[in-house]
Amino acid sequence: MSSPLFRAKRPSTPLAGPYGHPLHPMLVTVPIGAWVTSLVFDLASLVTGDAGFLAKGALWLIAIGVIGALAAAAFGFLDFLSIEPGTPAYRTALAHMGLTLTVTAVFGAAWAWRLPGDAVGAGQLALSAAGLAGLAAAGTLGGRLAYRYGVRVADEATQAEGFRQS
Repeated sequence: MSSPLFRAKRPSTPLAGPYGHPLHPMLVTVPIGAWVTSLVFDLASLVTGDAGFLAKGALWLIAIGVIGALAAAAFGFLDFLSIEPGTPAYRTALAHMGLTLTVTAVFGAAWAWRLPGDAVGAGQLALSAAGLAGLAAAGTLGGRLAYRYGVRVADEATQAEGFRQS
């Protein structure tokens, strides 16, 4: 029987991405980029004459982020399945998953709140900022999973191939 660490490095299914190259970390760049850019658009809408155009762009970016986050969550769940329950990595993964799903719900609510109008108010800006703060915390937990616990990261023998002199 293989160790919990060995199993956490291997994909639970080919859909999760090949060994040493999981799909989840690649997909999270979509919601991160979309949601950060939506806040930039919101802030720009406060200082420009064409606020409606930028607010509409932010609305679309929030929607793209929510869709991207749901796709990333599906692949992240496949990685979660490879982690042994009862371990610090498992507890970290549960917190990461719960926080990212909460952030996705926050941005879903932000999208719905903005839908009827062309202007962005202080409450909507605050909600986006809070969502990004939660996203940063979730990303810190995701980083701990990969860089401290080595979830879905190739083992050291495989990594050593990149450092051999040719």
